[in-house]
Amino acid sequence: MNKKERKQLIKIIIALLLMVLTFFLKFDNKVYHHVLYIIAYLIVGSNIIIKAFKNMVKGKIFDENFLMTVATLGAFGIGEFPEAVAVMLFYQVGELFQSYAVDKSRKSVASLMDIRPDYANVYRSSEIQKVSPDEVNIDEVILVKPGEKVPLDGVVIEGESYLNMQALTGESIPLKVAVNDTVLSGAINNDGTLKIRVSKKFLESTVSKILDLVENASNRKAKSENFISKFAKYYTPIVVMIAVILALVPPFIIKDTTFATWIYRALSFLVVSCPCALVISIPLSFFGGIGAASKQGVLIKGSNYLEALANTEIVVCDKTGTLTEGVFKVQKIDAIGCSSDDLLRYATYAESYSNHPISLSLRQSYQKEIDEKMVTGVKEFSGKGITAVVDGKTVLVGNEKLMREFDISSQKSEESGTVVYIAIDQQFKGAIVIADKIKDDSYQAIKLLRENHVKKIVMLTGDQGKISKEIAKELEIDEYHAELLPQDKVSWVEKLMTKKSPLGKLMFVGDGMNDAPVLAMSDIGVAMGGLGSDAAIEAADVVIMSDELTKIATSIQISKKTMKIVRENIVFAIAVKIMVLILSAIGVANMWMAVFADVGVSILAIINALRILKMKVEK
Repeated sequence: MNKKERKQLIKIIIALLLMVLTFFLKFDNKVYHHVLYIIAYLIVGSNIIIKAFKNMVKGKIFDENFLMTVATLGAFGIGEFPEAVAVMLFYQVGELFQSYAVDKSRKSVASLMDIRPDYANVYRSSEIQKVSPDEVNIDEVILVKPGEKVPLDGVVIEGESYLNMQALTGESIPLKVAVNDTVLSGAINNDGTLKIRVSKKFLESTVSKILDLVENASNRKAKSENFISKFAKYYTPIVVMIAVILALVPPFIIKDTTFATWIYRALSFLVVSCPCALVISIPLSFFGGIGAASKQGVLIKGSNYLEALANTEIVVCDKTGTLTEGVFKVQKIDAIGCSSDDLLRYATYAESYSNHPISLSLRQSYQKEIDEKMVTGVKEFSGKGITAVVDGKTVLVGNEKLMREFDISSQKSEESGTVVYIAIDQQFKGAIVIADKIKDDSYQAIKLLRENHVKKIVMLTGDQGKISKEIAKELEIDEYHAELLPQDKVSWVEKLMTKKSPLGKLMFVGDGMNDAPVLAMSDIGVAMGGLGSDAAIEAADVVIMSDELTKIATSIQISKKTMKIVRENIVFAIAVKIMVLILSAIGVANMWMAVFADVGVSILAIINALRILKMKVEK
């Protein structure tokens, strides 16, 4: 409980004690009772009266402060002093509960977003200076000690450690980093000391962008929130007019009745009419949904996108880096007349002088130190491959064209991916298949999307048709289109947009700069934030920080749960309001029932809204 809430609680306790004391005290003169009730009222309600007056000066007349002030002062006017104090007292209890609930919801996000670094240790003039992160320039070297937050994005140039990435990705398992590894700002250094060369200014860093996304998420209102704002704008003056008519007209029409009776009913009507439950609980539900998603490492840029996720019908995915790892690896070794280890060794040594992705993939698979002295006479054949002398043997590594050029009979591989053929001393010795690997969680992600009632899953890629066909078949994707340029992806997304229902939404998931146009034009653009390009993350509406495709289904689950709670609160609040408004108008409901209909419904709606923060996600 913060300082403001404690102060409010103290006022409530003092006013309550004074009210109870006044109720049991017996004074000959009722004026003393009235004075004590007024003192209790001013202690607990003065801030509401002041707010109402300030808002009236600004032209904002019809709000909950105005309603509570008019209703309670009116109750004093008809001699219902205890009820006037009670109405304001319980209203303030509801306000306190609301403040606590909102604070708790914000803290659930803040605890995850407590990643803003306070300082950076930067090397300058042969010494370490502690400066603000936004004062550090690109290519400067910073020192991150154990227990400190990584203040800026960069590359490790010295040291190794484990980083706590939970605030960024939602993952509790620490990430090991060493020299040449990229590190993201906002991570916490667990044990080792790291020297990092800064690659981005603070305003462009991961931590800065995440904080900006969360802080500005509430600026984008969902349709449900807009509905409540419009509802309150027209609803409040209407009920005030009804209350005025209720107070003034019936005494002239109905015999044997008094103005006091109908004024009391009108005041009860005003108390009930306050739309607090809707105005408070609906935005709180969306904020809670955004917080729940943040816990899972999913950043949703606004409540409108949170609402849209619940209606996802078509999911369109990029392939490389989204469904697949985006890193080429040795997938298969077919050796003829030698061992697989020997074939990989000769191929790796022959390619060791190249920085081509094929060479890097071979070295990564070989995982042994290369003795460069063993390699001589390296020759490159553009578009075909290379030849080299490795340990006294002539080795050819390349495609079928290289084999034909040296009149070597090779066995054509039917594997999908990049096939590297190897010959040693003019003898064909086999092939190594290098391909992008499907992410381990892609299978589960597709399954979860179908369980969440996604009607169609489509893959769009610039890769070869054969490779794309096999991946689509392996993942049981409904439709795929290969060998596409960025503008082709836009065309296909435009076509797919016409196939969804009027209320349905199309989601595009991508990670590259070339995905930015389709991310921006889709109903919901989802970027894989861990490996994705800055352009993709900027254009996206939802960012998956951990690069786990299963988190897409997680965000849909959270969205559906949030919308269910929103609908429950709208139906419950309006139903109770209408019932008690009618009862107030005909004189059955008194001021106490009116208080419950206002404060009680608000509290129940808030409790219901906070359930989203404790939601368990299916995995």
